[in-house]
Amino acid sequence: MPVTLTLHLADEGATLDAGAKLARALEPGIVVHLVGELGAGKTTLVRGLLAALGHRGKVKSPTYTLAELYELPGFAVCHFDFYRFTDPREWESAGFRDYFGGHAVCLVEWPDKARDTAPAPDLRLTLVVANGGRDLTIEPVTDRGERCAGRLHTSQRSS
Repeated sequence: MPVTLTLHLADEGATLDAGAKLARALEPGIVVHLVGELGAGKTTLVRGLLAALGHRGKVKSPTYTLAELYELPGFAVCHFDFYRFTDPREWESAGFRDYFGGHAVCLVEWPDKARDTAPAPDLRLTLVVANGGRDLTIEPVTDRGERCAGRLHTSQRSS
């Protein structure tokens, strides 16, 4: 049975910490969809993840660039934002297919804008503004996503 987790993130620090915990549970090649309204904390979560993986520079939302690539020890992280897509064919014409299926971790904000052209997720993270903070739901979709969620669940129990 898949391990679905829901965490309440009281503030930005808790969101950064959740990103760091997620970083420790990832494996190369995983595709993570980040779902949530504008301002829900998707990029903040990514910022915490990248810092935990060793990135020391700025992390900006790729809303205008569509993609940011981070070469890190162990694997690359590709952070996509499809918010500005108006036609799902834009995903194909941008050449993003080349980033998926290898050893890179692919983090995708606004995956619904690419509809069925972008690869399905291994893990779906949903952020919702709630109770003065955010609720994060972590839902595995594939076996790879289930392994990741299992590692997260184990780290939550031991913290």
